[in-house]
Amino acid sequence: MSPELIGVIGIVLLLALILLRMSVGLSLFLVGFVGVSWLSDWNVGLSQLGSSAFGTGNNYGLSVIPLFILMGMFMSNTGLGKDLFNAVDKWIGHLRGGLAIATVGASSIFAAISGSSNATTATLAKIAIPEMKEYKYKTTFSTAAVAAGGTLGILIPPSVILILYGALTSEPIGPLLIGGLIPGIIMTILFMIMINIQVRLDPSIAPRKKESVTTKEKFQSLKSVWPFLLIFAISIGGIYFGVFTPSEAGGIGAIGAFFLTLITKRLNFSGLLSSLDETLRLTVMLFLILIGASLFGKFLALSQIPMYLTTTVGTLDVSPYLILAMILVVYFILGMFLEGIAIMVLTLPIVYPLITQLGFNGLWFGIIMVMVLNIGVLTPPLGLSVYIISGVVKDVPIEKIFKGVIPSVITMIVFTIILIIFPEIVTYLPSLIK
Repeated sequence: MSPELIGVIGIVLLLALILLRMSVGLSLFLVGFVGVSWLSDWNVGLSQLGSSAFGTGNNYGLSVIPLFILMGMFMSNTGLGKDLFNAVDKWIGHLRGGLAIATVGASSIFAAISGSSNATTATLAKIAIPEMKEYKYKTTFSTAAVAAGGTLGILIPPSVILILYGALTSEPIGPLLIGGLIPGIIMTILFMIMINIQVRLDPSIAPRKKESVTTKEKFQSLKSVWPFLLIFAISIGGIYFGVFTPSEAGGIGAIGAFFLTLITKRLNFSGLLSSLDETLRLTVMLFLILIGASLFGKFLALSQIPMYLTTTVGTLDVSPYLILAMILVVYFILGMFLEGIAIMVLTLPIVYPLITQLGFNGLWFGIIMVMVLNIGVLTPPLGLSVYIISGVVKDVPIEKIFKGVIPSVITMIVFTIILIIFPEIVTYLPSLIK
């Protein structure tokens, strides 16, 4: 068999193992090791197994992963989500669909601290849905608001998946994180506008709150959340102004979050243990994936598939945007069946060289790809965010939740097209980094 055919068989086998629910990291290890050994020698395979593990674990730049995760865990285990929701609610809860809009606003801030869509969705589902239920909001509408807000965790820095994209493609992590900031803010605003339009078209889905909030109460609500926003501003602002590297920013964010939670008496011993335990588990999972991806990438390099595809595409007389559209459609379909991280490690070794060969900005493509994968967490049959919400709101049929998120999916597709037409939305801030 030719190396290219062996490479195709390896890709199919990897996809099959992931669909059979084998760990993504272990699937990459197995296929990568067997593929390298088959195309070269078993001793070479064993050698690459060791060098991939050492090279990834010894990469100083990847220390940003556990540091930002730890910062997010300290914040997540201190009841911050409830305070965030109450603070945002006091400021904008009086608007049409105010509680739903407050849910999206709180989600965007919580996402900026936790860096995780799943954590954002789970936290706000427990807080916001009972509150909206009390004010007689239509359940499909309230669950859709939580699902939409949860998607912001994958985009707003410090996004774990953007860090993983940087590690897999060697794109600088600092500019990647900054590049997601403006799209994340715009996406938040678009979700709020979408909610307001829905309520204006059908006021019965979200009765208006009658209670008034004084200006004093609004500012008092900020007391419990401003220290945590300060940590985010210092860490991400430090990257933007060139004061810190991403790893240093992660360290400052983690230690700052630890001391803030101690000073404000939010962190108890069980919360500390839970934060450390969850950070360790998630970090090990991500590093296992990165090591496996490194080995799988070497297998693909030996199979010559990436080189063959880039050479073939370079000779095609079609618009690069047509090829980009085809790639994004494939990502959209894959997102319906696979989790985002699995899709990234499976496709980036092939797709990223292709994108750069076509002349596209690798940083910009990272944000575009994340946006398309984001849609997958709302669409059946996988729809991870929808399943998380369904686990919290057990009395609502899951098909109704999927129906409720259709406007959010349409909004995200439209915004993705806007990002393609106007790449400066992504690239402007990174271009100004000191």
